Amino acid sequence: MLDINDIKKIIPHRYPFLLVDKVIECDDDSHIVGIKNVTHNEPFFPGHFPEFPVMPGVLIVEAMAQVACILALRVLNKEGHASVLFTGIDGVKFRKPVVPGDTLRMELTKIKQRGELFRFQGRATVGDALACEGQLQAVLGKD
Repeated sequence: MLDINDIKKIIPHRYPFLLVDKVIECDDDSHIVGIKNVTHNEPFFPGHFPEFPVMPGVLIVEAMAQVACILALRVLNKEGHASVLFTGIDGVKFRKPVVPGDTLRMELTKIKQRGELFRFQGRATVGDALACEGQLQAVLGKD
């Protein structure tokens, strides 16, 4: 398990764009599960939407990508020394709104790797309900 301090040693994201609070599972090779506790104090809620706060879908995908980034850097033994760049998404579907008070559980499985290029299958759930699913592609950033 990784807490927020461990995560900050692995990926470069910081407030207000660090969207992973902890990692609860990681097999160091192909599977990882991360958690985002969604609060009413998120910086995007005042504008999205004032009367019905909903986490933007693009930020759900970004949160999933950050969890995938942690796994990719662990696989490559590059924790804290590189960035992973999000290069594509396929088949992303949003199934349920994510609102303040929700705990977003993001499960990513590496389905393909060619050198420093990765493809992941991702699912984000709230409780037993599927909130988002799709495939993400990423590559190790060049310094």
